Amino acid sequence: MSASTTPNKGNLTGSARKLKDDAADWHNLILKWERLNDEGSTVATKIVNLTLNKKQVEQEVVMEGGSLKAEISNNPHRTHQELEEDCEKLHDVVEKMASILSKMEKMVLAVKGICDLEVFQFGEKGRPEPLFQTWSTAQFAEVSSKLFECYKQELVLKKTILQELAHNANADLSMVYLSSWLYQPYVDDSVKLLLESLLLETGHRLL
Repeated sequence: MSASTTPNKGNLTGSARKLKDDAADWHNLILKWERLNDEGSTVATKIVNLTLNKKQVEQEVVMEGGSLKAEISNNPHRTHQELEEDCEKLHDVVEKMASILSKMEKMVLAVKGICDLEVFQFGEKGRPEPLFQTWSTAQFAEVSSKLFECYKQELVLKKTILQELAHNANADLSMVYLSSWLYQPYVDDSVKLLLESLLLETGHRLL
């Protein structure tokens, strides 16, 4: 059954309304996370450039020409100030990501609450008919939990990179940090698939 023909396509109420709203919230929060990830990647790259040049590491790094190094050697105080400012910017990005994760966790708990309510109302097997197309409410809880765990692990990695980036003078390790930040190993293709499945089940996406 396509999303456009589901009997629940009208004005939803109760648990169905909550689950559909949550699906939209997941989509919006993940978009915000991705924008923050791009912003953080730009700032992290600048931190690496400043740090490696400040420590006079003569290696190929992600910098634009040699003018930055000359400027650093001529004005070390300015370099130190820029580094502090960029570290603070990256810290702010991570804090905003933590706020997003907190909202994700609240959604996970809310769906679990709906599951508990259905067990109370209908018994251990839950609701006899799905609220949307094919998913049980327990499947919504499972998908939400999986999404949350992926971003929870990714945030731990982000915090580690934040702590290490400005204190690292090894160019190769810095490149690993930058690559890990940008490509997010814990937010892989399975996350996109879970989100699209969630949007499809709730009618935000059409077959």
